[in-house]
Amino acid sequence: MTRRYFFSKLFQALLTILIILVMNYFLFRVMPGDPVSMLVRNPRMSPEATQKVAEMFGLDKPWYQQFGIYLINLTSGNLGTSFIYKKPVGGIIMERFLATMLLTVAAEALAILGGALLGIIAAWKRGKRVDVAALGFALVTYAMPTFWLGILMVALFAVTLRWFPTSGMLTPTLSMAGFWQRLPDTLWHLVLPGVTLALVLLGEYALIMRNALIDVLTEDYITTARAKGASEGRVLRRHALPNAMIPMVTLIALNLGFTITGALQVETVFSWPGLGRLMYDALAGRDYPLLQGIFLITAIAVVGANFLSDLTYRFLDPRVKE
Repeated sequence: MTRRYFFSKLFQALLTILIILVMNYFLFRVMPGDPVSMLVRNPRMSPEATQKVAEMFGLDKPWYQQFGIYLINLTSGNLGTSFIYKKPVGGIIMERFLATMLLTVAAEALAILGGALLGIIAAWKRGKRVDVAALGFALVTYAMPTFWLGILMVALFAVTLRWFPTSGMLTPTLSMAGFWQRLPDTLWHLVLPGVTLALVLLGEYALIMRNALIDVLTEDYITTARAKGASEGRVLRRHALPNAMIPMVTLIALNLGFTITGALQVETVFSWPGLGRLMYDALAGRDYPLLQGIFLITAIAVVGANFLSDLTYRFLDPRVKE
């Protein structure tokens, strides 16, 4: 990988973040609703008191001054103060970010392993009953609504069978306990939302892996490897899988960023205290600074994952040109 290729991709990533930064700011300004009225919930409050609330959060200034202040604060890492929580946005996001990352990483790991294995089996047994069953399962999970699947999981495993808790991330009585006491309880709460999100992602990975592996297995070099006497297992491991993983790597990198916000429905159904639930509350309360902070962090995650996928793709496939 040349230096020119690296800095070209880096420049594209930074330019994309800059464009998103501008759109991120103005997007929430055109939304219906007045943030001052959401802050002032007392309809009998005097106009003078309402004006003081607007001045406190800088909402009395013209849009260009607010935008300039926003950019200046970003240079020092200040994402503003939340209208709802009356605390710095950065601290609020970090508290919820860890919970979302725990859910996302667990679900992605299950989905990648399960989807890749299912896709490999389906491609290897193409046209047989195993392939039809695997393909059908992947299509059903890929098309299944996330919130509907989450409700089914709660109704069956939490309410009917009572194997897992219905909501939350931790049993309230263990909130003051030590780390090793809270860890098994957190993992117990993680099972249902993690499996729900993993099942939704698994179908996409299985379909991509199956199609990519089928295309690779029809290449001339696979025929050559078989003609040289290589076993079917060696052909699959040494020749087919490395090339079939190229589209999978790109999809995995992109999904790692998108899953952060894609977990909104799962976190809402299971009351998981992550960024998705936080974004829902911020939208309901017209909390502009908090929404801007969440979308900015998400955008950086998506663009960063895309940047890493470009570099990884260059290593896996030397045919990629600058």
